[in-house]
Amino acid sequence: MKDQITETALQQFLKHGIRKMTVQNLIAPMGISTKTVYKYFSNKEDLLKHCLLKHYSELVQAFEGLKDQNKNPVAALFQMWHSAINADFGVNHIFYHDLNYYYPRLQDLVLQKFFKKGYSFLEDLIRSGVKQGYFRNDITPEIIPLVINILYSSITRTGQFKKYKLTPDQLMQNTIDAYLRGICTAKGLKEFEKINQSL
Repeated sequence: MKDQITETALQQFLKHGIRKMTVQNLIAPMGISTKTVYKYFSNKEDLLKHCLLKHYSELVQAFEGLKDQNKNPVAALFQMWHSAINADFGVNHIFYHDLNYYYPRLQDLVLQKFFKKGYSFLEDLIRSGVKQGYFRNDITPEIIPLVINILYSSITRTGQFKKYKLTPDQLMQNTIDAYLRGICTAKGLKEFEKINQSL
């Protein structure tokens, strides 16, 4: 029952956002009482935390799938961050807006559980790219995920780019894509351009 409530609430959060949803709204599709929810979760924020754990776990699996699909680390990194930004500003933009604006501490708390695994996964991808000649050999792979995360947070958690009225793709081109180009070799840049042209 706990898993069913989490899954249902997550779908409702993704569809309608977080701030305006009540526990009753979240479980309406299940036809159960809020009393049942409170057997498993102390409040809406506790339920949201479990939803986020599930959501980010699924995103990590999707990212790992992208790595498996792409033997090329440049393509894998490009697709990972573009799929993330499309999620943040795409169909579920209300969910991510509410999460980034009203629940950043809870989001950080949950993300901490995935940072170690996620960062080591990205570091391995960077190292692989260095060995294959796609990324420069004078970079420090441990730093790259941190820098990308800082850039990504500046896009999704602050309003500092709003005045430029850029689309999510244009924001990516001017921040993370520019950074990724900077760590590429000539071979990596060719791949980067190939990916851009295919979009």
